[in-house]
Amino acid sequence: MNTQIGMIAAMLQSVHEEPTPLQRRLDQLGRFLGWAALGICGVVFLLGWIRGVPPLDMFLVAVSLAVAAVPEGLPAVVTITLAYGMREMIQRHALIRRLSSVETLGSTTVICSDKTGTLTQNQMTVTQLWVDGVAFEVTGSGYEPIGEFRIDGVTVDLKEYPASTTALWVAALANDAEFEVGDDGNGNERRRVVGDPTEAALIVAAAKAGADRDMLERAYPRINEIPFDSDRKRMTTVHKIRSPEPDDASPFYDTTLREWEVAAIKGAPDVILDLCTSYQRMDDQPIPLTDELKNSTLAANAAMAQQALRVLAVAFRVERQVSEDTTPEEVEHDFTFVGLLGMIDPPRMQVRPAIETARRAGIRTLMITGDYPDTARAIGEEINLFEPDHQVITGVGMEQMDDQELQREVMHTDVFARVSPEHKVRIVDALKHNHQIVAMTGDGVNDAPALKRADIGVAMGITGTDVAKETADMVLTDDNYASIVAAVEQGRIIYANIRKFVFYLLSCNLAEIAVIFIAILAGLPSPLTAIQLLWLNLITDGAPALALGMEKGDPDTMMRKPRPPSESIINREMWIRIGIQTVAIATVTLMAYWIGRGIDQGQTQLAGTMAFVTLSFSELLRAFTARSDHYPLFRIGIFSNRWMFYAVASSLVLLLSVIYVPFLQTVFNTVPLTLSQWQVLLPLLVIPAVVAEVSKLVINRFYSQIVT
Repeated sequence: MNTQIGMIAAMLQSVHEEPTPLQRRLDQLGRFLGWAALGICGVVFLLGWIRGVPPLDMFLVAVSLAVAAVPEGLPAVVTITLAYGMREMIQRHALIRRLSSVETLGSTTVICSDKTGTLTQNQMTVTQLWVDGVAFEVTGSGYEPIGEFRIDGVTVDLKEYPASTTALWVAALANDAEFEVGDDGNGNERRRVVGDPTEAALIVAAAKAGADRDMLERAYPRINEIPFDSDRKRMTTVHKIRSPEPDDASPFYDTTLREWEVAAIKGAPDVILDLCTSYQRMDDQPIPLTDELKNSTLAANAAMAQQALRVLAVAFRVERQVSEDTTPEEVEHDFTFVGLLGMIDPPRMQVRPAIETARRAGIRTLMITGDYPDTARAIGEEINLFEPDHQVITGVGMEQMDDQELQREVMHTDVFARVSPEHKVRIVDALKHNHQIVAMTGDGVNDAPALKRADIGVAMGITGTDVAKETADMVLTDDNYASIVAAVEQGRIIYANIRKFVFYLLSCNLAEIAVIFIAILAGLPSPLTAIQLLWLNLITDGAPALALGMEKGDPDTMMRKPRPPSESIINREMWIRIGIQTVAIATVTLMAYWIGRGIDQGQTQLAGTMAFVTLSFSELLRAFTARSDHYPLFRIGIFSNRWMFYAVASSLVLLLSVIYVPFLQTVFNTVPLTLSQWQVLLPLLVIPAVVAEVSKLVINRFYSQIVT
């Protein structure tokens, strides 16, 4: 457990999974409905008993009402809706590994994103080479080793600048990338680079200067290595110096160095400079590294970083025997500094508009990178990441802050630069302390604790390690920040659909309760029998509710602020609309019951059938108006959700079957309705839907004026 892997495992074990916002809200709703159902059951039973209704009949009605009050289809519909959302997200390059995470995405308030490969294209290209005060422009892009070296726009021959060649060769030696020759699919030879994008850019730049990778390996075979580490920010390789082949030009070789070795190092400029004691002049002669030379090098590094370049320094050391031990302390000292290489990883084209979309949706985007602050700031400005008066904080700055100070600063910081994976956990904790719902990206093994600690851990599908993918809640199949924003939108749509389903069912179920309660309170027989209540519950809670889960979302889904984490599924506005719908549906149902009793001179069978039909039709038409909380039905399109037509049509078939199929009439205590009776009912059937559309318009306008 004292190894790096062991410490990561300990951090993972210390993080406990928390319920998602949806799970918390559904738990609250479940408790409320459970107690409400028990209360309704008891009150209705006692009221009917007092009125003289036989206890067994009243018990059946009360239990049926309790069943109707609880949307027992909720778990199934939620699961199906989330699964459907997962399928939609796959189309948007987001693979969801945990079903409950689909909705959590919709609650996201902060996206913490890596820079390289997520905000940028992850195709590095060396564009500048700085050696002994001379800045070379490197032309050409991609992984084809075709390009030139220029000074002030004039192409130069690097043989006239020996130290520049040494810098490129060192960069290619301390490197694990390599060229691979393959087929482009058309029978033509195609060369590609295999390895880390940063290292690939370095060997391509070296190849442009004529330093072939295979030739370098022959001239300087590697015998030891100290791998790159995100904390050390450098990589060192040790090579044997062999006799050069006739066509090889080995910058380190001398006949007196036949048995000697060379250590090549690349890494962060400030780190490399601290390990150097000498400085390579352009004529390949070393001189002592003075403070003046160090400051000029750091100034060049800063100037390159301000151009959004990622800068690496290279250095070397030649000795008779570097070390048999490859520990950093034994190898990494007394280097000769050679130069700086600046490379750019251009932002993805989709990132800037995606950040704007997230900002309109009330979602902050934080960049977390190991690059220098100037480089990170330049990229952040290019993609319009920064909010007004927000800042950049480095990993060193974070370490000087206590948790309380970081919790304050994190709300005014958009870029975290020069950070290690361990810092990510502190960033997540600070944001969560401020009641933010955090999505965190990562690709390495040591990113796993932060991915697990975040509300949504997002792993990279292309560059991510297996450990990161297994820990994460979501995997990006294209490593693209824009896919996170698209997944957030889908998460919001899913949660909105779940709310529509709950809204629809509660407004209908409360109407059923109101019909029974008011009729019994008025001393009338129950308009609906127990089996009618259960059948009504079946045909309205099933297919129409599932169809609501297939909605594509409102046009302004990503123009609204994230939901407050403490907000319940049913907010104040929804309770008002539920109350209005309950009154509307209950009123027309009791009117139909009263009309039926008048037609049949007090008999309950026809009146009950008319009430049953009115209540059923009203609820099915109500499903169409529940498709949007903000937009009228004609705006979203009556035919835009074909599943709703299929659902309502199938429910109508089931409803009409219990009215017109003879043996079902006996079971459900119904009678067939005549044409004249349908003519009486038709105006009543559409009233609740009209009321729903009007109340939607009025309430939304009222709430928008309050917000304004």
